[in-house]
Order: sequence, then C-alpha cells, then structure tokens
Amino acid sequence: MPSPEGLPTIAPNDHTAFMEYALTIARQSPPAPDKFCVGACLVDEANGRILSTGYSTELPGDRPGDPGRTHAEQCCFIKIADQHGIVADETQIRAVLPHNTVLYTTMEPCNRRLTGNKACVDRIIELGGAVKTVYVGVREPDTFIVANSGKERLEDAGVKVVFVEGLQERVMEVAMAGHGRK
Repeated sequence: MPSPEGLPTIAPNDHTAFMEYALTIARQSPPAPDKFCVGACLVDEANGRILSTGYSTELPGDRPGDPGRTHAEQCCFIKIADQHGIVADETQIRAVLPHNTVLYTTMEPCNRRLTGNKACVDRIIELGGAVKTVYVGVREPDTFIVANSGKERLEDAGVKVVFVEGLQERVMEVAMAGHGRK
C-alpha cells in the first residue's frame, strides 16, 4: 500500500534514508532565531510506509488548549488525527496507528516548551505505546531549554530512542537556520 499524498515508501529499517527524508521535510520550516527547523515522519516500520510528515510551524497553532507554534512531531500527529476525523483529543490516534509505528525526527523531541504548550515528549508518551521507537538525528542543543531530558523521559516510559549516526552536521545546519553565525 502506498504512503498517503504521494509520500515515498522507503525500505523498512533504512534508518539513514528515513532521516534523510525527515531532513528534507525540515528544510521547509521557515528559518527564525527563536526556534529550530525540525522535520519528522511517522512510519509503519513493518513496511516502510510513511503515515504522515511534519515540520516546525507547518500547521497553525490554533488547536484547542494548545495555541502556540506547532512542532514537527505534533504536526505528524495532527495530520493523522485529521485523516481519521479525530478532533477533540489527539491521543486517540493510538487507535488508528499501525502496530509497528515509529517516529523519525531530526532533533530529540522537546521535554519542555517555553510557550507552556504540551511538550512533544508528553505527546508521544500519552499515545500509550503506540509509537514504539523514536529515531533521532541529534540531541536538542541547550539553545532554549538547558539539558533537555527528552530521551531519558521517553526511555523511562518504555519508548526506545535510537540516534541515527552520520547526519549530525547536516541536521544541525538545517535546525539552526535563522540563528545567525556564531
């Protein structure tokens, strides 16, 4: 079965290819000094089918009770909810996600948000095990939140976190777009 909206199907377990694709998605995020440009894709790991994609600030942040800017992972979840007519509670997507759902994200999911919005780590944990593994390009730098503990919180909740090696420099270059040179 092809991925929705003409998204590519990548060979299962080709973690570098999925992270490359997430990096391509991240490049669509408008650069700004007060955010990272992150890309993510939600994948059925059994067959390599991409279920949804997202990038930082792709969707408006006007969801009930969550008015701030959207993060890449959040956009993936919103798109799945929209595909299935789930309006009130995005955690209900757990009922429609395939058994082997994994998330690829160019940056470690946030553990806390300065805007007060729900953190991506909380969103993943609240899916109750529907996302089994999170594949990550880089740890979140201390730019906005010092010592992000997203990886540790996910692992404590039973979600496996795997860093995909080899793309860190490219991921950081895209993530820091709009931050100026240091």
